[in-house]
Amino acid sequence: MKRIVFLFVCLFSLVAQKAHATLEILITEGLDTARPIAIVPFSYEGDGVMPLQLADIIKADLARSGKFNPGVKMPQQPTSEADVDYAQWVESGVEAIVIGRVKQTAFDQYHVHVKLLDVVRGQVTGGFGRTIEAGEQLETNDHILYEADVSVESRRFRYLAHHFSDNIFKSLTGIPGAFKTKIAYVLVDNEKESKPYQLVVADYDGYGEKVLLSSEEPLMSPSWSPDATKLAYVTFENRQAQIYIQDLYSSARQKIASFPGINGSPRWSPDGKKMALVLSKDGNPEIYVMDLITKRLRRITKNRNIDTEPSWSPDGKEIVFTSERGGKPQLYSVNLATRKVSRLTFTGEMNLGGSITPDGKDLVMVNRTRGNYHIGRLDLNSRALQVLTKTYLDESPSIAPNGTMIIYSTLHGQNQVLALVSLDGRFKARLPSGRGQVKAPAWSPMM
Repeated sequence: MKRIVFLFVCLFSLVAQKAHATLEILITEGLDTARPIAIVPFSYEGDGVMPLQLADIIKADLARSGKFNPGVKMPQQPTSEADVDYAQWVESGVEAIVIGRVKQTAFDQYHVHVKLLDVVRGQVTGGFGRTIEAGEQLETNDHILYEADVSVESRRFRYLAHHFSDNIFKSLTGIPGAFKTKIAYVLVDNEKESKPYQLVVADYDGYGEKVLLSSEEPLMSPSWSPDATKLAYVTFENRQAQIYIQDLYSSARQKIASFPGINGSPRWSPDGKKMALVLSKDGNPEIYVMDLITKRLRRITKNRNIDTEPSWSPDGKEIVFTSERGGKPQLYSVNLATRKVSRLTFTGEMNLGGSITPDGKDLVMVNRTRGNYHIGRLDLNSRALQVLTKTYLDESPSIAPNGTMIIYSTLHGQNQVLALVSLDGRFKARLPSGRGQVKAPAWSPMM
């Protein structure tokens, strides 16, 4: 029983990086079946070399999305639309191409122009217009799926590349891109003589690492505020589990829970006004909701067995949680208005750590079958369960805010690392760390 309590309350999150990136995303499966797209190297006019290769960042973003394969052979490398030979691109099987130009306009000032071109439409229209039945030429730009002109400083190049990636992804899929998002994690570096536990925030791809807090004692369960400006987390700094909220920009901290016993698993409500958390102050670990303005608590569950790991439905009307009330850990939901509890999972030996996807259609979880812990996805309509991963001892899944990818913690060899899997299970990647053990990532909302 004690081991199960520990498993429930302590599915946490540790991740590592340097000022550039110690988390290198290594794609392990699924790129060959993705849609072919070409990211042509951008031309550059200016002093020295371009501050950053924008095309390389866009290429990496789209590859990591699991939906596109930008590693195609290019029949040509145009830098303007006038140079594009659409027939060659159609013959190569590429669906779309991205072209761009960078021009230095002043010291540390650059003008960037980028276009996303539909190859098939471009061939049909000749890149200019489309012919209607009467033979009249109707000028359109429907082959230009996205176009942008931006002036920027060199320090903003990486952010700008992610911005382009977001718009390219949305233009091709209809789904908002999530490349400007961040991840939070806890890095445990046992080689450090003091304060081996670090709460870290970085760009989703491992760049721009910022250590928010270093501690002698464990840090657990980071959770993002809906506006992506704060993190809630659990700390044992004072030899007791306590929940803090920390501002990412000022680093100011506020303690919100320090009751006797367990204070764990903080999760922000979608509107940012409440916090779901696990407290054992009244005996058993139960789910509570705290009003973050008044600090008033509302007890949500009351059962003689363990209730833990709360997460909110996208509309904020229900909470999904893990409970032993059926004998073994399974996922349940509770309607916050009626207090009605419904069991959600039945397949496998146990299911825990559940979160509903942003569209409300699926439930992502840790599923244990035949003693192995894998990331699973339950269709909430059909109740069909799909096991998404094959790695060993997978835990702590966190869903991208656009619902397309899941980041989770897993064992690779003897090391705890992060990994990615697409919601359909076709694409997989690993994020090996340069140092320490990494667990329980938390993917930010849209920035």
